[in-house]
Amino acid sequence: MHAILHALSITGAMTWDITWALILGFALSAVVQAVVRRSTVVALLGDDRPRTLALAAGLGVASSSCSYAAVALARSLFRKGANFTAAMAFEIASTNLVVELGVILALLMGWQFTAAEFVGGPIMIVLLAVLFRLLLRDKMLREARVRAERGVAGSMEGHAAMDMSVKREGSFARRLFSPEGFTSTAHVFVMEWAAILRDLVIGLLIAGAIAAWVPDSFWRAFFFDGHPLASKLWGPVIGPLVAIASFVCSVGNVPLAVVLWKGGISFGGVVAFIFADLLILPILNIYRKYYGARMAAFLLGTFYLAMVVAGYVVEFAFGGLGLVPDREDAKIPMEGVTWNYTTWLNMAFLVVAAALLLRFLRTGGVPMLRMMGGSPDAGHDQGDDAGHGHGRG
Repeated sequence: MHAILHALSITGAMTWDITWALILGFALSAVVQAVVRRSTVVALLGDDRPRTLALAAGLGVASSSCSYAAVALARSLFRKGANFTAAMAFEIASTNLVVELGVILALLMGWQFTAAEFVGGPIMIVLLAVLFRLLLRDKMLREARVRAERGVAGSMEGHAAMDMSVKREGSFARRLFSPEGFTSTAHVFVMEWAAILRDLVIGLLIAGAIAAWVPDSFWRAFFFDGHPLASKLWGPVIGPLVAIASFVCSVGNVPLAVVLWKGGISFGGVVAFIFADLLILPILNIYRKYYGARMAAFLLGTFYLAMVVAGYVVEFAFGGLGLVPDREDAKIPMEGVTWNYTTWLNMAFLVVAAALLLRFLRTGGVPMLRMMGGSPDAGHDQGDDAGHGHGRG
């Protein structure tokens, strides 16, 4: 019982430390998604030229999602005519290059990890584009498109099918600060939280349990801590494999990344581990349902290789520049609630979250919430039900 309470206390302390950052990240993401229309995104992703891939990554950053929703959304974009490589670039950016991830990494591990994430992500996208150009055959792509058109359910299909952006015309500010803009922002904010909550809780519980129960000596041996070169070479290789086995995706894997970093995994290994939220076993099974077994195996191989290489580039580039932080600077929160800046920030942002939740509940959000896991082809217009003239479920 003491061991369980110790693990839960670490989980609670981690949760308290990152609450305001999560609310901030999802609020900023909701603001952008409230104004950027889904049809605009599809129209801009018709090929795999460098400019298009850069645009796909930028739109992905703005369209922050949990891993399951990002994978479903990428399939939705592909079905509507987006280029497959561009859809994958969008998928990677929308889970690994987002504000909330960067803020939490900086908060728990140091700004260097945030920088590494935003350097490694584009490297991974470029590597994947090259691998797809070299290895992806037209026949496999045609088979994947036929399979995708069947609309087989994976996870978060209803969420991916919803376009909750403001439909009225006008400037960014006019649309955002309109009553419809407030409603749309509230709907996106709550739906994103609903999508991520399960994985966030699981990730925090796993991180708390491992921090409390697994001895440091195990991690030091497993990651070759004390053998600098071996550790740097091993980290990016093993990091994604630990992620695949952990079943934790999106922002939920950051607490576990802290534990692994404190345990001795290399800097590049942490980056590769975080990128691998798109290769966890449930998502590999969803790739199989969406695109077929051959394409799922292809995505596993190419994504893994790109993650490993991106991990190595970050490892040696940041190491050469002297930007790898001291492990002692990273923190596994233990102290719980104390009167410091975290408490004041949490209180302020919880008020913001409460206001958005109240708006969500008052404007027909609950029926949309029930449809998050529904059919990708439901095509049911939520505008009339929600009372704000936007959103598809």
